[in-house]
Amino acid sequence: MATGWADELAGVPLFSGLSQRQLRRLGRDFKERSFRPGTPIVRQGHMSGVDFFVIVDGEVAVTVDGKEVARLGPGDHFGELALIGERERSSTVTALSDVRCIAIASWHFRRFVNANPDVSWKLLQYLVGLIGAQQAGRRPRQNQRPPKVEA
Repeated sequence: MATGWADELAGVPLFSGLSQRQLRRLGRDFKERSFRPGTPIVRQGHMSGVDFFVIVDGEVAVTVDGKEVARLGPGDHFGELALIGERERSSTVTALSDVRCIAIASWHFRRFVNANPDVSWKLLQYLVGLIGAQQAGRRPRQNQRPPKVEA
């Protein structure tokens, strides 16, 4: 894509505070990926890559221990913990239809964060929101801004 993925990334809460210049720069490191219905994109308990995904088209099911916990569609994202943790996946994400995603590898994202330190704080805020949602026993809503972190 000639213009990158800045528009798609602007809707991701983790990137919502970035400037257009930062979004364009980050978008250059995203690669398009396609999956057929029934294809697991990532598998719980496996080191199935270290990518972060944003869904462009299609629908996926998120399962934990075999139980569906969410369905995600265009504009939704998954794999944010892989950007930092480089550990086993905590859920399985399976394509329910033809799915087109954009994905970035953790090492590309790390390079971007090092060049844009303000992103580090945004990432911490987002992760605090994930932890808070997990402690409350729910999955955070997609496209929801992270909570403000008070000192």
